[in-house]
Amino acid sequence: MQRVFGFPETVNETAARVVAAGVVSIAALTLVTGQGWLLVPLVYGFAARVLTGPKLSPLGLVATRVVAPRLAGPHRQAPGAPKRFAQGIGLAVSSVAAIAWVAGYGGVATAALAGLIFAAGLEAGLGLCLGCAAYRRLFGCPDCDDITARLDVALATPLSKR
Repeated sequence: MQRVFGFPETVNETAARVVAAGVVSIAALTLVTGQGWLLVPLVYGFAARVLTGPKLSPLGLVATRVVAPRLAGPHRQAPGAPKRFAQGIGLAVSSVAAIAWVAGYGGVATAALAGLIFAAGLEAGLGLCLGCAAYRRLFGCPDCDDITARLDVALATPLSKR
């Protein structure tokens, strides 16, 4: 049971960014198409990643086993606890979106999805994890202390070399 449940101590940041890109895609597709059922795999993915890391998350498995290993460049390892915290926030926000959608509060669902798109877009595009920043403020995290240096590196490194 321990082998299934539990979050890794460290996370491949490239894989985390690939997952974030998938979240952006699913959330945007939900908004563009108006297909609320797409919230089911979105919420499930966040729940699976909170409980097991990538082990039971289809998006997590594709990111860690297929996409990230094929991307060039150094793959930085990040602490797992802040990433898990961020996935928990994603679970809460996506759940709010799903409940609001089902209850007929489309504006609330849209706002929640827009927030997910914004936060996951920062992670996917720049490597800036808002959940990790919140974790650092609440619990402290030496790896997260200087997000400015990571932003400078992200902005200075061409996308083809990330």
